[in-house]
Amino acid sequence: MRRPTAGSPNGPIHLITERTGLPLSVGISGANVHDSQALVPLVKGIPPIRSRRGPRRRRPGKLQADKGYDYRHLRQWLSQRGIQHRVARKGVDSSQRLGRHRWTIERTMAWLAGCRRLHRRYERKAEHFLGFTSLACTLICYRRLTKRPGSTPTRQSPSRR
Repeated sequence: MRRPTAGSPNGPIHLITERTGLPLSVGISGANVHDSQALVPLVKGIPPIRSRRGPRRRRPGKLQADKGYDYRHLRQWLSQRGIQHRVARKGVDSSQRLGRHRWTIERTMAWLAGCRRLHRRYERKAEHFLGFTSLACTLICYRRLTKRPGSTPTRQSPSRR
């Protein structure tokens, strides 16, 4: 889950990704809405995911979030649904420890920032901006899932350019 830096031109984009950075659920909110209010709709918005064996999974096994989501009622809500939470505690956990787990979200947000339409919010309606954000997440998933495993881009030597 991610909060944008202060002074962002658009409202925050809230995002849940899987371990490798593929977006599972995305949402936006106004600049005057607290981040903790976005957690419940995002978790409920995760689509059923096909697993190799057994029924489709409808909830994640673990959820990691930053200090903006550190509230007792949210931790209890996650525990009641069987989701193991790792929410950074205000005044307890340092921000440096989160970097080991947050880089996948930061990378996915960088992929979203590469979409010119999302870089600056041109749409007046939130539904339109959410639609473009969902489309960008779909393109990210498509590009990641169609990439051949083990294939790396070849670099030409300086003499062959």
